[in-house]
Amino acid sequence: MLGNCEVMAFVGTTQPERAKAFYGGVLGLKLVEDAWWAIIYEAGGIHLHIEKPRDKFTPLPFTALGWKVTDLKATVEQLAKKGVKFERFPELQQDDLGIWTTPDGGGKVCWFKDPDGNTLSMTQFSK
Repeated sequence: MLGNCEVMAFVGTTQPERAKAFYGGVLGLKLVEDAWWAIIYEAGGIHLHIEKPRDKFTPLPFTALGWKVTDLKATVEQLAKKGVKFERFPELQQDDLGIWTTPDGGGKVCWFKDPDGNTLSMTQFSK
């Protein structure tokens, strides 16, 4: 029933101004609307709603949002220059940039957090 419908993504924030600076300024997403209930961006043809305000908000204990990228190393380097810190996981063998190569050697993944502690990821799939 929903297989052909456009997906929308949602994450919460307790710090709307910091979230707006991060998603728009650092990640470079296109602002659609800054409404009273959410900051809405366009990302890859879908709408991403950063819901606000949240009095009691606990970030999810797993990846909330992720992007497919074509050149992960270059994207990580660009975001690092903008101050993004990449997550390290002791159970994963990550390179100096924080990039993990999947066991089959075909994919590469890294993780980072937004100002509210939501875990975000980027993945470069094999061709």
